[in-house]
Amino acid sequence: MSKTNYQLLSDKIIAEVSATNSRPTMLLHACCAPCASYVLEYLSPYFDLTVLFYNPNIYPAEEYECRLGEVRRLIGLMDCGISLIEDEYTPADYIARAAGLEGEPEGGLRCVECIGMRIERTATLAAGKFDYFATTLSISPHKNAELINTLGYAAAEKYGAVWFPADFKKRGGYARSCELCREYDIYRQNYCGCSFAKNAMQV
Repeated sequence: MSKTNYQLLSDKIIAEVSATNSRPTMLLHACCAPCASYVLEYLSPYFDLTVLFYNPNIYPAEEYECRLGEVRRLIGLMDCGISLIEDEYTPADYIARAAGLEGEPEGGLRCVECIGMRIERTATLAAGKFDYFATTLSISPHKNAELINTLGYAAAEKYGAVWFPADFKKRGGYARSCELCREYDIYRQNYCGCSFAKNAMQV
């Protein structure tokens, strides 16, 4: 069974938006500035974007503040009229969600829960207020776009929001994000975010 081409689904929505000369609103979850860079460039011509920084998985607090600061800086540098919602930093919520999964490898069930909680939070804030919601997570070559979109559709159905399907790494998206990081001198972290990932890097 072939996988869904989420880039083509993105293309279809963008074509429909362009044909109506409208600018729908979108709440876009961003995990960090490197991942947000290309996605903001790609979507801002078609949507009125509000970025949501909700990442309770990030450890330690200093790293969280660094990544949030870089997202703020990136939005200012791009100067596209993009708004930013800085959600609460609640690492205890992530620890509770990951309970019992501490021994899972990177990309395993712990990561599914982590991605799911961030997508669900975005959906709850988007419902009834934004035309679409999405996440930048699929731009990473280490992230499973099929999983991300499956979780997105499930959250959309549960909370009454509209998911924007995407695989942002396609068509050179990841390579372009690297170019933008060099152009804007953006900090690029060397681990996904949580303490488990950080500790795995140090083994």
